[in-house]
Amino acid sequence: MDVLKFAWIKLTPTQALKSCGKLEKAFFETTYRLVYITGLSTFECGIFYAIYSRIIKTIIGLFICAEIWNLVSETDSLDGIIANINVTIIHIIAVYRYRNMASNKLFYKKLAASTEVANFDVSTKERKRLVDFWASENEKYLKLLLTLGMCTLSIWYVYPLVDGVEYNLVVTMRLPYDFRNPTLYPPTYLATVLAFNEIGFFVMTNDIIMQAHLIHLICQYAVLANCFENIVTDCSYKEINKRSRYKNLNSEKFKMKYLKRFDNLIDQHKFILKNSMKLRNTLSLPMLCQLASSGMLICLAGYQVALTVKMSITKFLASLLYLSYNVFELFIFCRWCDEIKFQSENISNAVYCSNWESGVALMRGVRPRIMLVIARAQKSLALSAGGFFDLSLVTFTTLMKTSYSMLTVLLRFQD
Repeated sequence: MDVLKFAWIKLTPTQALKSCGKLEKAFFETTYRLVYITGLSTFECGIFYAIYSRIIKTIIGLFICAEIWNLVSETDSLDGIIANINVTIIHIIAVYRYRNMASNKLFYKKLAASTEVANFDVSTKERKRLVDFWASENEKYLKLLLTLGMCTLSIWYVYPLVDGVEYNLVVTMRLPYDFRNPTLYPPTYLATVLAFNEIGFFVMTNDIIMQAHLIHLICQYAVLANCFENIVTDCSYKEINKRSRYKNLNSEKFKMKYLKRFDNLIDQHKFILKNSMKLRNTLSLPMLCQLASSGMLICLAGYQVALTVKMSITKFLASLLYLSYNVFELFIFCRWCDEIKFQSENISNAVYCSNWESGVALMRGVRPRIMLVIARAQKSLALSAGGFFDLSLVTFTTLMKTSYSMLTVLLRFQD
């Protein structure tokens, strides 16, 4: 295991890690390394990596063009059209999302480094445990995404070799030459496998980047809520013992420390809200496209699952894993966006539970601060898809029901 880890580090010497802090590295190290090895990193300046990245992007572009060419030129049957649409849509949406992130790369880098500011306080064991928990959640779901995606790719590689169809490729696509002969088929099959592998990791890497940023934002809200809730303890612990802590809250030293601490937390709250709203605006249109495409893909993949259950076990497994990946991808986006909304609203509860009744509310300027933070936090902050739908678990269940209804219509049409 140590040898594999050493090899992984040597193969991914990304420049993005050289300028990031400890907390940023805890959430984004694996993501940065994956982005580097898939040729999608925008932080590298070397000529060799630029050539490598250009080759990868060209392969992805040509692969998508071949899929689209097949879709518009060969419409033999409904099943063939659905199979082609299934893979083409997810690739086109992934390209659009990547271009959106690349055009806003300065903001995303700033967002990734937002835990390195002075007002982000992880000085207590409880807050360090919060950071460790959310960092481990990010790593856990990253591994789940990769495992599910790689299992799906593996089945797709095997299917053309066991489906009984001569000269079949991993996906339906049209090429500018006839490869259906013993000479051209092996290199063509190998080339399409490599290209499909690249575009598969391209899709997974996009999802992993988005998940890392969402969980990173959740962690900031959770830590800030803990800071608000324990503000009295944090300001009095070093100078007042536990028995007489609340008897000495009227000291001038405590008042100055408390007000300064409260103002710093207010600035941190504004900072996180500003980043959240910028992220919401940046993701609004891409997530609307993602939501629409996910609904269609779940429906079409479900149709293929129902169609192939009695035809081929390999094709059935490939369709089932593809459906599972799309459902899981949509689920984690909606779950983390829902968690952001919950954690942002939880700031008001944390301020209310900050022991203001112990006497600190009588201090000049404290009451307006408390009321202002509570009022600001109670305003719902929901990441939306184009301003039409909030990204939440409610939206996820609604979309699943809609996709199922579309699936039943397709199955009736097939019958």
